[in-house]
Amino acid sequence: MPLWCIGYILWLESDTWNLSNILCPCRGPSSPIAKALCSWKDYYEWRCIPFQSPVSLLLHWPLTVYHSVQLAGLGSLTSEISKLCIHYLGPEKELLQLAVFGELRALFPGVFVQIELIGPAVPHHRDGDKIDLHSYAHCIEQDCDCRYKNENTSCSICHTSSAVTLQLHRGYYHERFLDISEDSHPHLVIAPNAGIAAYASWLPTIELIKEINVPAVFSDYCEEACNLAACCINAVTNQPPRLPIQLNPFRQPMVVEDSPLHLPCYSNCFLFAM
Repeated sequence: MPLWCIGYILWLESDTWNLSNILCPCRGPSSPIAKALCSWKDYYEWRCIPFQSPVSLLLHWPLTVYHSVQLAGLGSLTSEISKLCIHYLGPEKELLQLAVFGELRALFPGVFVQIELIGPAVPHHRDGDKIDLHSYAHCIEQDCDCRYKNENTSCSICHTSSAVTLQLHRGYYHERFLDISEDSHPHLVIAPNAGIAAYASWLPTIELIKEINVPAVFSDYCEEACNLAACCINAVTNQPPRLPIQLNPFRQPMVVEDSPLHLPCYSNCFLFAM
């Protein structure tokens, strides 16, 4: 199945899961996270979702954010701070399913999560848009209490104060950093499916990340792409990866078709950090 079809199958235009409440996390968790989640099995059991549910096909975005925070050594910090600021580079497919990031409310309870999404794929008309996620994405069932808890709203994305706030910025990170960082200096930079070796525009961004000395986690579709990316970063920074290339336990569990690399590829498959 082509990846562009996934959102249309699992997701409705109103930012609602096209699934019953048994199969999706439309409400808050029944219990707090007892220990760090290390696999999809851990997540599904914690959220009381059956393993046949396909939600991981979209939730790999927020779960990769969660795992990156743990990798960067910020997991313990989230219990000590009231606000976590993340700069999220190069969003594309995520822009069509932003409500899935509402799951970060469950993953970082009691923490205000602010994510700045920066990239050239952000449409001109959405540059500067601020989106507050005040609830979880609803399920498809009209009588589920996930709807009645927010009876004055029709969907899970509304412009009100919330635990998770997203702001969109069009352009490259090294071009937009100064104006963004005035109000939002990051604890962490994340670049999902970055393709660093394929785009020369990453080089000034890598130089900037080195200069601001903030942990940065990169992912890509396969191990070879991460190896090439790490070589490019080393050429700029003269430093090896802060964290070695490793498999992401929260990668999207569906192979990417028609990959030009002729290798098994998955979205957010491998990770490393500088």
